[in-house]
Formats: sequence, structure tokens, C-alpha cells
Amino acid sequence: MRLEYDSLGPVEVPESVLYGAQTRRAELNFGISGWRLPRPFLDALARIKRSAAQVNREMGRLDPVLAQLIMQAAGEVLDGQHAEDFPLDVFQTGSATSTNMNMNEVIANRAIQLAGGVPGSKKPVHPNDHVNLGQSSNDLAPTAAHLAAASEIHHNLLPALTELQAALSVKAQLFLPVVKIGRTHLQDAVPIRLGQVFSGYADQVHQAKERITIASGRLLPLALGGTAVGTGLNAAPGFAARVIAILAEETGLAFREAENHFSAQAAMDEYVALAGCLKSVALVMVKIANDIRFLASGPRCGLGELRLPSLQPGSSIMPGKVNPVLCEALIQAASFVVAGEAGVTFAASSLANFELAVAWPYSTWQVLEMLRILASAIRQFTSRLVEGLEAEKEHCQSICEASLALCTGLVPEIGYDQAALIAKKAAESGRTIKEVAAEETGWPEDKLAGLIDPLAMTGVS
Repeated sequence: MRLEYDSLGPVEVPESVLYGAQTRRAELNFGISGWRLPRPFLDALARIKRSAAQVNREMGRLDPVLAQLIMQAAGEVLDGQHAEDFPLDVFQTGSATSTNMNMNEVIANRAIQLAGGVPGSKKPVHPNDHVNLGQSSNDLAPTAAHLAAASEIHHNLLPALTELQAALSVKAQLFLPVVKIGRTHLQDAVPIRLGQVFSGYADQVHQAKERITIASGRLLPLALGGTAVGTGLNAAPGFAARVIAILAEETGLAFREAENHFSAQAAMDEYVALAGCLKSVALVMVKIANDIRFLASGPRCGLGELRLPSLQPGSSIMPGKVNPVLCEALIQAASFVVAGEAGVTFAASSLANFELAVAWPYSTWQVLEMLRILASAIRQFTSRLVEGLEAEKEHCQSICEASLALCTGLVPEIGYDQAALIAKKAAESGRTIKEVAAEETGWPEDKLAGLIDPLAMTGVS
């Protein structure tokens, strides 16, 4: 163990670690869940520290040698090094001060090592005076949270949704010749093409992409520059704007300084809105996954209109069973997202008081996990299930021709009431609509075929 000091006094720190006294205190205080803040959040913090050192050097506030050491150490963190030196629990101080100081201490001690010094000495690099220069945990936490979430949306979730939309669009074209019975209220309705159904799914995903793009755009204004309460105390004029310009260039996203630092730090409105948008995306997935698993139910004693790819044995006792496992996995992942939205909403509303919102560690963890799990589940669903779906064309056709809902095509000729009587007789006798209508109307077969042709009733020529 080595002895380090902070403003509260001496702390014993394991000799092998790069973190320091404040991290060690937090490690002992917050041993709650064993969950750590996700890599994207830590990467965002490290990226901010590196950019801040560069700008402080350019502005003459930080010695060039120290700035270079800090930038090199922060770059190592970004490269995935020193991961074991970030041990802190998600459930900690709500401003993420502990994690900010964890990052400051790791970067400072690594910079000291690079300079040939002794970790924990705070010489020649100090975690507060140098690594944290011009910053506060209070503006860093929301900045890193926005930076991480926006990056994950653009690099993971949106590409996953794009892949799913494309796969569904391919099936929409492939299944267009397949006519099936539509269903409303879980009861037989008029005919529809299976391709039309899948075009609806593809459009739902397209609209989900539009909503999540709008939500991610609202994350682009960053709180950096507000420091403790939004006034910018101890941050040099222009510091935040220059740091954010570097972040925008490195990430390819149009980040900018928030117009009002007081709202940016005192509330979590955009994160709550993002969580709500993620819930809406999850519910789109539930709709699509549920429809597919019901349409594929059977194969002989259910709807049986779709054939699932055979991915794994479905039962430990019933041989030959194939289950909609990826539908079930996606719906469970969506359940995690729906529950997570409630957690973020409650935390943000409960812990946004006066000049600072203090629900960032949990909310950031929750949103980033929602993004990760949702994107991963969608990708598996797309590649392992949607791309392998097949239509049971003949079965769809036979069910459709037996449906009583075909009587709807007779309404323009004989009226609703007479058509309803034909449907009733067909139901009671077990015959088809076509057979009963021929008997009741005396029309020739070609006229009846034109009125109750399932394919023609789908509105596609």
C-alpha cells in the first residue's frame, strides 16, 4: 500500500493501481452493485480531458510539457488501457464527482509515471490543478453523458435499425405475391399481401430511426463551460467552445456549447426525452417480434403463415420443436428498455434540484445499457431470424379462400345486409363464401371470381 492525501487527510491506496485517494474513498463508500460505468462514458471523459489539456496549452494556461503528458495518458485510456483502474460503482455521488476524480487521478498518475515521477506525489502533474483545469464534475458529467449517448446512437443503434429496415424491405418485396388473410381484433379481416404487412414493419423502423435521430440531435448542445453552477467560474473565456470544437471534429458529430448553461446543468430533460424515445423504439420491436412469432405459430396447429429458420432445438422433451427464440429474446431486451425508461425518468425528476441535476451516473449507465442491449438484440434478430424467414404461400392462400371476410367484396353489389346473410350461411354450413354466393345470387362464376378474388382485394394491380 502507498499513502496518499486528499483534503480529508491520508488514505492508503494499493501500490499497483493508478487511481488515488479520492477514488479509494469512493471505492470503499460505494460498494453497492458491482456495476461499473460503461466504457463509452469513460471514453467520453478521457476524450474531454485530452481535448481540455490541448486547449489549456494553446491558451497558455498549462505548461506544454505537462499538457503533452496529460494528453498521452488520456490517449492511453481511450485506447483501452488501464481499465482495471476504474473500479467505481454506478451508484455513487450523483454528479459523478467520484468518477471524474477517478479519471483525473488515473491520468495524473500515469502522466507522472511517464515523466519518471512517483504516482500519488501529484508532481509534476496534479489531478485537480492540471487535469481538471477549467472543468467541474458538474459540467463534465452531463457533457460526457451526452457525448457517449450520441456516439452510441450514431455508431450502433442507427446502423442496427438501418440493417433491420433493409431486411424487412427485402422481405416486403419477396412476399408481395403472397396473399393472406388480414386480422383485426384478432379476428379474420379482408385479404392483405404478406409483403404489404412487411412493408408496414419496415416503415415502422424507418419512423423509429427518424425519432431517435431527432432525440440524438438534442444531445449535441454540451454543458461544458458552466463549471460549478453554470456561471463558468474558473473557466477561461472561449475554453469550452474550443474543447467542444475538437470533440466535434474527432467524433464527426456536430456538438456545440449549450446556449444556457443553467438549464444544461440543472435538469436532465434531453436525457429523459432520449430514454422515452428508446422506449418507443423498443415497443416497435415488440410489435414486429410478436407479430412474427404469432404468424409463425404452429407449424401445423397454429397460424403457420411464416416459417422460422431452424436455429436450435426448441424443447428438452418434445423432439422436432422449433421456437421463436429470437423474437422472445428481442422482447425481453425491449422489456429492459421499457423498465429503464421508468428508472431514468424517476431519477431525473427526483434528483434535479436548484442548480444541479445529480442523477448522472445511474442515468448514464441505464441509457448506455439500453442503447447497447437494444442495438445488439436488433442485430441478432435481423441476421439470425428476419433474413431467414420464409412464407408458407399455399397455406396462406388456402386460409384466405376459406375466410368469411371475403363477403366484403360483395357489398358494393348486394349491400351489407345481404352479404352478412351469405357469411352467416357459409359459417353455419361450413361452405365457402363463393359457394353460398353462387347459390344465393345465381351469378356466373367469372363475376363472382371478380368480386371475391383475394389478390384483387389487396389493392395492388
